[in-house]
Amino acid sequence: MAQFNATVYQNEFLMDGSTDVNAIVSITCHDAGKAGQTGAGDAGELIIVDTSASMGRINMDAAKQAAMVAVDTILDGTYFAVIAGNHHAYLAYPRVNHGPGMVRMDATTRQAAKQAIASFRADGGTAMGSWLLLAKALFHSIPALVGKHAILLTDGENHNESTEQLAAALRSCQGQFQVDCRGIGVDWQVPQLRQIATMMMGSVDLIPSPRDLPRVFHDLISSSMGRGVPQADLRLWMPQGAQLLFIRQVSPTVEDLTHRAQTIGELTQLFSTGSWGDETRDYHIAIRLPARSVGTEQLAARLQLCVGPTVLAQGLIKAKWSTDSRLTTVINPEVAHYTGQTELATAIQDGLAARSAGDWGTATTKLGRAVALANASGNHEVADRLSKVVDVADAATGRVVLKPNVDKADEMALDTASTRTTRIRG
Repeated sequence: MAQFNATVYQNEFLMDGSTDVNAIVSITCHDAGKAGQTGAGDAGELIIVDTSASMGRINMDAAKQAAMVAVDTILDGTYFAVIAGNHHAYLAYPRVNHGPGMVRMDATTRQAAKQAIASFRADGGTAMGSWLLLAKALFHSIPALVGKHAILLTDGENHNESTEQLAAALRSCQGQFQVDCRGIGVDWQVPQLRQIATMMMGSVDLIPSPRDLPRVFHDLISSSMGRGVPQADLRLWMPQGAQLLFIRQVSPTVEDLTHRAQTIGELTQLFSTGSWGDETRDYHIAIRLPARSVGTEQLAARLQLCVGPTVLAQGLIKAKWSTDSRLTTVINPEVAHYTGQTELATAIQDGLAARSAGDWGTATTKLGRAVALANASGNHEVADRLSKVVDVADAATGRVVLKPNVDKADEMALDTASTRTTRIRG
């Protein structure tokens, strides 16, 4: 059975009159097991491949090869299906018109799925909302599923449905399953795929070369198959009068969970975190309390990791009011680090948006700040990607000059990497 533990990092001392409490709660999972093989229920996996005309022969051939690798990586016994998507969504495998839309993986269904993938042709437009709605219907056709995951590959923009149609599809699908999105080439929009990934509790990344597709698909499916905990939630209790300012995942990526809140009692909220493997995730919780008199101590919040009704880990966030400045002015290192990592993600995204809009002054300021934050925190991956967009004169102070000509792939790679964080050093 999966084991969870939680560790709280905070400075619980508040100066007289202060109200805001910040804490990092680090949660680690051990012995998660394999998806669909832990007794919690069956796992379902969908492979969604863009088969629009823009894919062309080279990308389409690579996508077919990658999809076949994904099929080979899905564990036997897992329910699966393959969707081919252009301006419509097509159930490529299994070819059924009614009843269950997914089948269990075995040697026979694996070979049949690969034969169906081999017949993919690049044609038509792009309507990702319809792909997601078909995915929802397929997952719902197998009521016993508890772990539901999809990978979505595209090479272009969502031209064949409106922004409102995509948003409506996402609202319909949100909370139903998880989606990891990947874009091949440079003709897709990072904010568009990030919107899908964020609402569907997944990830987004750039695949610059078709030859990388098989490896990426293998790694995505391997990771999914290693998530033996199909669904876990954070349960947050706060005392009467407390206000939640935000709750964010801050490692391994920055992701705001505040909008996911489900009220389950007068003082308790629930936040879905999706499936878990053997991993550690860190969460930043900020709470505003009514000011108390000096010497008062109180529990500011209780954060629990739950699988169903069972509490598997718990962290207590505390508050103590003091006049001792030696205690109240100390900034907890973990809180400071992840506050900087969140600012780093925002600075990169704002800087790239300003650069695209022709506002080079704002872009220079924002990306310079990003360079300084990446340097200070030791986020070498982001620092390397920033160096392809700006010339760095002084990393410590963030003095940079925008490069006049930047490869679009480098700019998109920086954008997708903006939310990936580094853990605190030492």
